Amino acid sequence: MSASPQTGQQPSPQQMAAMQQQIALEAQKHNMTPQQFQQWQRQQIEAEAKKAGMTFEQYVNRLKQQAFEQHQRQQQMAQQQQVAQASAQPHAEGQGGQQVPITPGTPDPRALAVAKWLRGQDLKPRTCILNGERKDMIRVKRALRALQSPTYAKASSKNPLLPPCTSAATASEIFKLLPLSLLALRVSKSDPHEGHNHGSSKPQKRVKGLWTVKIEQQQDISDDLHYVWLYEGSQWRQKLYAAGALATIMAVVMFPLWPIKLRIGVWYLSMAMLGVLGLFFLMAIFRLILFAITYFAVPPGLWLYPNLFEDVGFFDSFRPIWGWQEDKKVKKSKKNKSTTDGDAISKKSVTTPTSKASPKENGSSVKKRNLRPKVEEIVED
Repeated sequence: MSASPQTGQQPSPQQMAAMQQQIALEAQKHNMTPQQFQQWQRQQIEAEAKKAGMTFEQYVNRLKQQAFEQHQRQQQMAQQQQVAQASAQPHAEGQGGQQVPITPGTPDPRALAVAKWLRGQDLKPRTCILNGERKDMIRVKRALRALQSPTYAKASSKNPLLPPCTSAATASEIFKLLPLSLLALRVSKSDPHEGHNHGSSKPQKRVKGLWTVKIEQQQDISDDLHYVWLYEGSQWRQKLYAAGALATIMAVVMFPLWPIKLRIGVWYLSMAMLGVLGLFFLMAIFRLILFAITYFAVPPGLWLYPNLFEDVGFFDSFRPIWGWQEDKKVKKSKKNKSTTDGDAISKKSVTTPTSKASPKENGSSVKKRNLRPKVEEIVED
């Protein structure tokens, strides 16, 4: 708490003149002389001091202390406002007017209209991970290009909420509406292991389109920057799926209240599904027994539905109906034969103009080109 004012401090002549002028105005309002008004004020203060259980001097000192503390609080608030304005001024001038202050609140209808229109355009969004969730990320350059397109001009003429775009500067101002309403925010790539004291033993494979990003404090507008969408749209499809899931759960919970015919039908359907599942297991056991018998009787063995457990489609799992067991060497030889046939076809298809002179006459050997397809892994630096 601030210290009380010094008792020996006297007001200046200017302050005394102002006080006397104020007393004269207050006395004139109450139709009194200045001396009568001062006497009336003294009587009121004495009455309030008696109510508070204090003497006249104690009550006056208390009023002075309260007035001094209020004056100190007002001065502190004024200093804090000046410091805040001085610190905000450099940030506003830092990037030449490109930084966007964010004020959370109700989204601007114009920003919602712009976000809805941009979400409907093909901005080639990339998938990123923000706070453990998958989000769509776009480049500012593509968004500004879309805002300057004739398609946006046509849409803005029909929708009054879409601001008109006449130049590149206007497009930047329109795009600023998105971070102002927290519909899209600027992000940058971050390391998910940043701050951890463990090193990666193996270089991690880079998965295209799955950046781990973080939100930047400075919401700048530049062509090479990236923004992540926080606006998800109407989400009517997700709401429809949720309503369907809720209806299904309620229907299952209220199964005892179903009509008797529906309950009997569900029972028959469940029995049929269990029968199909049992037949599948019986067929798997039978084909294994058949293979074991034919492996010794008629090598190399006969499989019923050989593609049943292969990584193929549903209908391809039951084609062909039967097949002989193939050795691993035969499978490898077939694969090698297919690759060599592909190399031969590619060599025939590639022709280069050459002279009639033989390689020996030219004094150089002919190098064979390796045209096999190679799969390269992108390793992140």
